[in-house]
Amino acid sequence: MEILVILSQEHPSLPLAELRAVLEAEKISFRIKEAGKGHAIIDAPPQAHRILKERLAYAHEVCQLLTSSGLDDSEDAFRSIHWKDIIEGSFAVRIRKLDGEIDSQELERRLGAIIKEDTGAAVDLEDPWTLIRPVLAGERFLITRRLAEITKDHFNQAKPHLRPFFYPGSMSPKLARCMVNLSGVRAGDRVLDPFCGTGGILIEAGLMGIHVIGADIDWKMVEGTEQNLRHYGITDFKVIRSDARNLKLQEPVNAIVTDPPYGISASTAGEESEKLYREFLDSAHPLLKDEGTICMAAPHYIDLEALMDERFHVREKYSIRMHRSLTRVIRVIEKI
Repeated sequence: MEILVILSQEHPSLPLAELRAVLEAEKISFRIKEAGKGHAIIDAPPQAHRILKERLAYAHEVCQLLTSSGLDDSEDAFRSIHWKDIIEGSFAVRIRKLDGEIDSQELERRLGAIIKEDTGAAVDLEDPWTLIRPVLAGERFLITRRLAEITKDHFNQAKPHLRPFFYPGSMSPKLARCMVNLSGVRAGDRVLDPFCGTGGILIEAGLMGIHVIGADIDWKMVEGTEQNLRHYGITDFKVIRSDARNLKLQEPVNAIVTDPPYGISASTAGEESEKLYREFLDSAHPLLKDEGTICMAAPHYIDLEALMDERFHVREKYSIRMHRSLTRVIRVIEKI
């Protein structure tokens, strides 16, 4: 099936990277046919949309691509589709504009009339059973049927200040979810955050059925993380008090996903940042399974590559501007 994923435009490359990482982690056979402004078209099995709906952070909708046309040919393209095979129950036509401008309301009315004439199905503009989603991408019309909407309710409700335990400087749940996805893990895997703070990364991993292990040098953070994990109904976890540079585990993990402390609001137990990062990387190697990954955030002024040795390789790197004086760099690091 050709699937159109409507991606967030919050970042130029992170949404597509997350999509690819999830498909690979879930061992879904796929091919990216097109990557454009705010969208990607992939060849993938029909059931892929259910997994993408549950996992993706930087995406809005997953749709079945029916056909495409030029903007001026959109009505002819609609007439070429056998709508009786597609429409179930009531329907509505709602255009989404990724790039370009048109009179959406008038065109929706004309396109809906074509479907109505072909099928006789009832129009429901409030809560349709089938949503036909023409997507305007420049001069092209990508005509789709929506399979899933990726709601942002969880990300809004799980903001750090709304959790039972809060501490300033916590990562947003959307970015935490994306980092877990970039690490390439799936349900049943084991993920470690050795600088767990208030547990934001562990919450996102735990909600995806991943066994989570957290560590922090501060007892207050350990207890707060446990409280937050239980609040979200996560039970498959272990949180320990430990210095990340001396952490020992009974068995290695599939991935380390972490946002080490930095900045005024963070505590590094009095250590210089570069020394902390170097010693953490040294201790992280035996904690990872063979071919395990680290997905790690760091401030732009830390040259992480210079702190690594031949046991690690940076596979991907994404910069996110936080404010005027800070850019956060997300790296996906492979164990060699």
